[in-house]
Amino acid sequence: MPNLPPPPALPAPLLGALHSVRAIGRPLLVGGCVRDWLCGRPAKDFDIEVLGVSGEQLASTLSRFGATDPVGKSFGVIKLRLAGVDYDFSLPRRETKTGAGHRGFDVGVDPFLPIADALARRDFTLNAMALDPLTGELIDPHGGQIDLVAGVLRHTSSAFTEDPLRVLRAMQFAGRFNLVLAPETAALCRSISATYLELPVERVWVEWEKWAAHSRHPSAGLRVLQETGWIVHFPEIASLVGVPQEPEWHPEGDVFIHTCHCVDALAALPEWQELAPELRREVMFGVLAHDFGKPSTTRQEEKRGQLRWVSPGHEPAGGPLAEAFLARIGSPLDTRPFVRALVENHFAHLGWPADGEPNPALLRRLARRLAPASIAQLLLVLRADHLGRPPRLCAGTERRIAQLATAARELAIANAAPAPLLLGRHLLAAGLSPSPHFKAILHAAYEAQLDGAFADNAGATTWLAQQLAAKSFPPAG
Repeated sequence: MPNLPPPPALPAPLLGALHSVRAIGRPLLVGGCVRDWLCGRPAKDFDIEVLGVSGEQLASTLSRFGATDPVGKSFGVIKLRLAGVDYDFSLPRRETKTGAGHRGFDVGVDPFLPIADALARRDFTLNAMALDPLTGELIDPHGGQIDLVAGVLRHTSSAFTEDPLRVLRAMQFAGRFNLVLAPETAALCRSISATYLELPVERVWVEWEKWAAHSRHPSAGLRVLQETGWIVHFPEIASLVGVPQEPEWHPEGDVFIHTCHCVDALAALPEWQELAPELRREVMFGVLAHDFGKPSTTRQEEKRGQLRWVSPGHEPAGGPLAEAFLARIGSPLDTRPFVRALVENHFAHLGWPADGEPNPALLRRLARRLAPASIAQLLLVLRADHLGRPPRLCAGTERRIAQLATAARELAIANAAPAPLLLGRHLLAAGLSPSPHFKAILHAAYEAQLDGAFADNAGATTWLAQQLAAKSFPPAG
C-alpha cells in the first residue's frame, strides 16, 4: 500500500468546526477531496460525513459557527457557511431503488450505519474513501487507493446500476484522470444502456461539460463510451468508428481514432489549459466535432493515378451535426454557434496557395465568419487536428497555421472580427437623414473595410464622401 501524504491543510474556520463536531460524533472527509488529496492535487471542495450523531445535534453544533441551511433535510445534509464558503455536512444514509430515474430512491438517514456500508453507496471505489482530518486515518474498505494507483475505475457495489448517470460520470472521470474502466464495470454499464433515456438532459450536460472543460486525457472518456456501448446514444460520435481515412495522410487509423488523438493533443496544449473553463469547453467540443461530417462525405476518388479516401465538403456538413449533438446533450444555446463556426472553418488555413501568403481580406472575413468564436480559438483546433495524426506531421500544414497566426496578430483580428468603422452617426454627420437605405450603406461600408479600402475613421469618412459623390447609393432622406 502506498504511503499516505500528510493530511490536507484545511481552512481554519472549517478546522474549528470539525473539532467541535468531534465532541459529539466523528467527522470524516469523503468523496472527491480524498481522491484529490491522494493524487497530490489541491482539493477545492470539502464534503464532510459525520458518524454517530443525530441531525438535530449536528445542526445545533454547527449553528455556533455560522449560518446553516438544511438543504437536504430528508437526506441528512446541512450546509454551513464559513468565511464566505459553503461546506456540506451529511449523515450516513441508506438508499433503496424504488422507481425509474434519478429521483426513484427511498432514502433513510442512519447515523450509526457502518462506514463501509455508507461508502458503498458511492459510485466508484476511488470515490468511496474517507479521511479522518483530525487523525490522518484513511478509511478504504473497498480498495479505492489500489484502484486509484492502478488508474482503474471500478464500481463499488451492484447498486451502481441504480443510477445510469454513473456511466457518464465514468466517462468524465476517465477523461479527467486518465483512467480505464474495469471489465466487470464495463459489463454492468452495457447491461443498463437502455436506461440512458431516463436521464434528464440537464444531468447529461453536467457530465459532458466536465469532460470538455477539465479533461487531461479526453480520449479515455470517449473510449469508455465505446467500451460500454453507450456511444450509440451519441450517434455523431458513433458514426466516426470505422470511417476510413487515406493512410498517407492519416496513418493513425479511422476517424474515431483520429478524433481521440486530436482531443488529447488539444488537452496537452498550454494555450488551451490557460483558457477560462467556458472557452476550454467550447474549443474541446469544436475538436470533438470537427470531423462529424466525414461519415456522410467520405468516398474514394482517383488522385495522381491511385484511388484515395477523400471527404470533400465535410467541414460544412459537420456544422449542423455539431449543433444537433450539442442540443441532444443539453448544451447552452450560445455554445452551439460557437462550436459550429469552429467546425465549419477548420480548413481555413488551406485558403491560399502553398507558396503564398494569406490575403488580409480573406482573413478579415474569416474572423467575421467565425463569430462568436475567434481565429485564436480556431488556431487551437487546427493545431489539435494536425497533431492528431501521429506520426504523420506535415511541415506545410505547420507553416500555414503559423502564417495564419502571424497574419491575424498583425491585423489585430486574432481575438475578434474588426469592428465597423463607419456607423450611423457618421451618415448623419454627412448630411444624410435616417432612411431604410442606412442599413445597405453601412453593410457596403463594412464590406469595403474588410477588403482594406480603409483602416481608420478618417478613411471611412473619406470613403463615404467618395461614394456619395459618385452617387453609389440611392438618395437617403
